[in-house]
Amino acid sequence: QVYGAVMNINRGNPFQKEVVVESWPDFKAVITRRQKEAETDYLDHYTNAYAVFYKDVRAYQQLLEEHDVINWDQVFQIQGLQSELYDVSKAVANSKRLRVNLTSFKAVHFSPLSTLPDTSSLMGSSPQLTYLSVADADLLNRTWSRGGNEQCLRYLMNLISCFPSVCLRDDKGNPVSWALTDQFATMCHGYTLPEHRRKGYCKLVSLTLARKLQSQGFPCQGNVRDDNMASISIMKSVHAEFLPCRFHRLILTPETFSGQTSL
Repeated sequence: QVYGAVMNINRGNPFQKEVVVESWPDFKAVITRRQKEAETDYLDHYTNAYAVFYKDVRAYQQLLEEHDVINWDQVFQIQGLQSELYDVSKAVANSKRLRVNLTSFKAVHFSPLSTLPDTSSLMGSSPQLTYLSVADADLLNRTWSRGGNEQCLRYLMNLISCFPSVCLRDDKGNPVSWALTDQFATMCHGYTLPEHRRKGYCKLVSLTLARKLQSQGFPCQGNVRDDNMASISIMKSVHAEFLPCRFHRLILTPETFSGQTSL
């Protein structure tokens, strides 16, 4: 997540991110965050997102405890792949009276471009393989398990505008299957409408987006819920690697906003 965020910073920084470390040049922890001058909706934990990586968990705790590193007055999320992330973050958050909600997923990494399976056998005259449009954001908001609110809709519109996506459309131009990329260069919201499933569309969309990301120099990463057996099967069929670590997403909510956010 940190690597992907830094790549996006170096490629125009569309999400207005910056990098914070506890010391320089020999740092042991790094956090990427929104720039302080960026316009912020305090209820938008989708956009108010921090990515974390550390070599020493004590250095990460030091960053959390610095007064000006984290904006504790907003609803926000922290993402990372390291096992101590939750316990350390929760301990500091508890001292500041924030509620912490943890979701953990299987972390996935796609093989190098040259070894990805060929997709030509999955291609057909219909549906059409293309990319997402901002006009599709409402459908994505309604179908995403994390969506269904104003903040998510705005976030999805920004992702579609800024980062690579892939979409299959029917003969009327309506999306039937898609995947997009988030602010940390992570593949997200892979989805196929129920009436179009079991046709290989999700596999085609995933592989096409993986190739697009890799061709642009991005890491090709994603995450899958443990109970999403269909997606796990697809990842195995394309020889994606399930990492030994877990992907962790923490959503932190100040008491002021309890009951006002969707997790």
